[in-house]
Formats: sequence, structure tokens, C-alpha cells
Amino acid sequence: MSTASPARRLRFGLPRRVFAQVLLMQVAIAAGVAVLATGLFLAPLSDQLDDQAMRRALAIAQTTAAQPRIAEDLRTSLPTADGPVQAEAERIRRASGAEYVVIMNMRGVRWSHTDRSRIGKVVSTDPSDALAGRDVMEIDDGTLGRSARGKVPLRDADGAIVGAVSVGIEYDSVRARLIHAIPGLFAYAGGALAVGALAAYLISRRVQRQTRDLAFSDIAALLAEREAMLHGIREGVVALDRSGRIRLLNDEAQRLLGVDGAAIGLPLEAALGPGRTTDVLAGHVTGTDLLTVRGPRVLIANRMPTDDGGAVATLRDRTELEQLGRELDSTRGLIDALRAQDHEHANHMHTLLGLLELEMYEEAAEFVGEVAGAHRVTAEQITEKIKDPLLAALLVGKATVAAERGVALGVSSDTALPDRLVDPRGLVTIVGNLVDNALDATAGSTRHARVEVVLRAEGRTAVLTVRDTGPGVPADRRESVFMEGWSTKEPPAHGKRGIGLALVRRLAERQGGTATVTDAASGGAEFVVVLPEAFTDSLTLRTEPQDAGAHETEEV
Repeated sequence: MSTASPARRLRFGLPRRVFAQVLLMQVAIAAGVAVLATGLFLAPLSDQLDDQAMRRALAIAQTTAAQPRIAEDLRTSLPTADGPVQAEAERIRRASGAEYVVIMNMRGVRWSHTDRSRIGKVVSTDPSDALAGRDVMEIDDGTLGRSARGKVPLRDADGAIVGAVSVGIEYDSVRARLIHAIPGLFAYAGGALAVGALAAYLISRRVQRQTRDLAFSDIAALLAEREAMLHGIREGVVALDRSGRIRLLNDEAQRLLGVDGAAIGLPLEAALGPGRTTDVLAGHVTGTDLLTVRGPRVLIANRMPTDDGGAVATLRDRTELEQLGRELDSTRGLIDALRAQDHEHANHMHTLLGLLELEMYEEAAEFVGEVAGAHRVTAEQITEKIKDPLLAALLVGKATVAAERGVALGVSSDTALPDRLVDPRGLVTIVGNLVDNALDATAGSTRHARVEVVLRAEGRTAVLTVRDTGPGVPADRRESVFMEGWSTKEPPAHGKRGIGLALVRRLAERQGGTATVTDAASGGAEFVVVLPEAFTDSLTLRTEPQDAGAHETEEV
């Protein structure tokens, strides 16, 4: 049993690092390609050398047979070592570098040979094809061993076959050429392998830098953790490539933006449409914690560029927080109004006590009736014109806050709103935001500050108008006031401004309506919101508006 610790035992198999595996695989591929290419080159090289040797032997034989003197000497001389045929054959052999040049008659008897003792004897291989008039190329074994051979018929001056010429090229020389070519071939293959290994190393180093020297298992674990984190966090994450196309959307981002997985791969404008949200995510609007409105949601966006030219944007849902903040502002306003009413009530009680002490009983009774009736008339005037309880309650509360801030909040005599709203909460949000902005604009700005609200029905369409006597909105800013994050006022304690009017327009557009601002006749601003299909059925109430200067406004 081995006593070596597990940490020191040798581990066999592929290395764990990505760059090491890539390098090993690329070197193996380069080596395999080099070996394969060398083998594919060597396989036909031997056949090519054999063919070249046989063709060379055949060419020497044809050149020898083309000399008429040899055929004549073959017919007129004897097969001797000193004969003219042997002398000519040896001359040709030495000049061409052939192993042998054998000239034979029709019976296969040699008239020439490298080994003179074999002159006059029959050749060892069958010469019938050459004697029959055919050229022959072959590799065969003879008295001198294995050789590449060429055989041709020998003809006299009249063209008659009188014998044959056989020329042999030593086969060992062919093999030597093959062996001599192998080192050079291996050198080329080794050079190619070295270049391939160097290229593989450079590529592997680049892979090492890009993968941060991680192992495949680490990358797989990081990918799994990334997927779990992105789809588990309650914050939207949007990743963009350098071309501005969406390459990642987690579940929360899909929910907040109102899109699905089909948006991945699309440009931002194609997936989300034009607007501030697209501009913020694309980086056209810079900054941190940028406000944007997507549908009914208020979002906070932050964008961070990446090294590859893309970007990652995070989205947080501030809808509920914004609503809570506005409710907190309303609560504070109501508390201030109640505190003012408490002081006013104390003053009323002191006045009543003084009247009673002075025994002015009739005046005291009249004073109590006036004070109690004023608040009752306020509520009755609003509920008489506005039948929806949520809107009526909102305006009653706003009237109290307006009075505390020194602003007269009036409901126009044109106002007539039945209790048949499709989305009363949406209209409450619109009215509340417009009235709040009007109060902020007029409070302390003029001596006779006034805000007027008109709510009327035109068929199934609701038309809301809010006028004030504030400084108004310049013509060049009448579109900017509806943009998310745009505001001229200091931010409240709970967060940022520039959301209210953006929500007003977004809620109006969601119902197919519009929200615009113009100059009021009184010199301030006049906001008009038109909501088509705001009621559940057709209405027969009076819809013709009176002249802006002729109608009466009941101050509450």
C-alpha cells in the first residue's frame, strides 16, 4: 500500500488549465498533420521514383536500338567479349550510367553484357514481348539483381526485328534517392511542426489572458453561478455588446422593461422603442441613478461600460418607494393642515368663549353656524360635481392643504364627473400630481394665488384641466417638463424629483390619451389631459365648455 500523500501523487490526464489544454491539443493536431502530410508524400514518392527509373531505362534502350550500326553488327558478328556490339553497348552504358545494356538476337542470346562471361548465353528473363515488337517497362530480378528495366525491339534498316535491347537501372540507386529525400522531408515537416507549435503557444497565451488562467471546471462553475445570480437577484440587469444589441436580460429586467427573451440579439431601439429608457441604457444620457419611466413603473438606471466596448446596465424598481414617498409628502401636508386647523380651531374656541362671557349669545350661535357651515359647504360643493368618491376625497384634502399654503383651490362650474370611471386610481394619480405641481408653482408667488380644476366628460372621454396663477412654463420647456428626472425644484427628503409629470403623460398615453401644457388666461400654466374611453358607457351630461373668461369658479 502506498505511503505517499494524496497531494503528492502523480496525476495523469489532461491539464486543468484552459490554455494548457488548448496548447496541448493544438500541438497534437500540428504533429498529427505533419506526420500525415509526410506519410502522404512518401507513399507516392517511391512509385514516382520507380516510374522515373523505368522510363529512363526505356529511353536509353530506345536510343540504343535507334542506331542502325548495332543491328548490322548483330547480324554480321559473333557474340564475343571483344566484338563490336559489346564495345558499343559498354560505351552507351558508361555514358548513360545504366547498370547494364544487353543486346540479344531473336533467340535471346546475349551479344553484350556487363559480365563478359555471360556473353553468348541466353538471357535470364523472358524477352518475348520485346522480340514481338512491344516496348516493356518493369522492375524485375535478373543475374545482376533487382533493377528497373526497359526493353525494346532491335530493327534493321528495313524495319525487320533482328533482336532486342534491354537496359537496366540499378534499383539500389532508386532506393538511395528515396532514402536521401527522407531527411529533407523530415526537416520540412519539423520546421512546419515548430511553426505550428509556436503559433499554438501564442494562441494559448492569448486564451490564457482572456480566460484569466482558469480551468474549464472553474469556467463552468462561474457560468452556473452567474446564471443563478443574474436570475435570482431582484434587480434588473441588461448587457449590451459594442453594437448596442442586447446580449443578456435577466428575469427581473424582462419584468421591469415589459419584454421577453425574444429581445436578446435585437438593438435597444427595436426591443424597447424610442424614449428616455432607451437613451439611458444606450448611454446617450449620462450620470448615476438616472430616473426613467417604463410603462407604469418608475426605474433607477445605472450604466457601466465594459472592456469589449459594450455595457452593463442595472435597473431598480422605485415605483412603490415613489408612491410611499408621495404618500409621505401628502401625509405631511395633511399633518400641517391639521396643525393649522388646530390653531384655527383654538382661535374659534377663544372667540366663542369671549362671546359667551360677554353674554352675546345670538352672536355666538351665528358664529358657530358660520364656522361649521363653511367646511360642510366645501365638501358638498365638491361631491356635488364629482361623483367618484376617490377623486372627491382627494380634492377635499387638497383644498385644506391649499388653504394652509395660502392658495385658493377652486373647482370650476364646468366640472361634472360621474361615478363611471374605468380607472379611478389612475385619474387620482393624474389629478394629484397636477394639483401638487400647481400648488408648488403658485404658493407664495402672487398675492392672490389660485388653482382651478376642471373635470368634465365628453361622451366616453374625460378631459382634465388644471390652471394656476404661477410663473407658467416657457414655450421651449413645455416638452421637457414631461421628461423623467427634469425638475426646477429641490428634491424632497425621500428621493428625486422629475417623476410626477412624466407619470401623468405616461398614464395618459397608456390609455391612448394626451397630456399637454400651455399658457393659462391668468398668466400661469394650464395643463390639459385627455383620456379617451375613460368611462364604462356613453354619458348624456353637458359637454360644451363655457368660455374661459365667462364661467364661474367656486372657491373651496
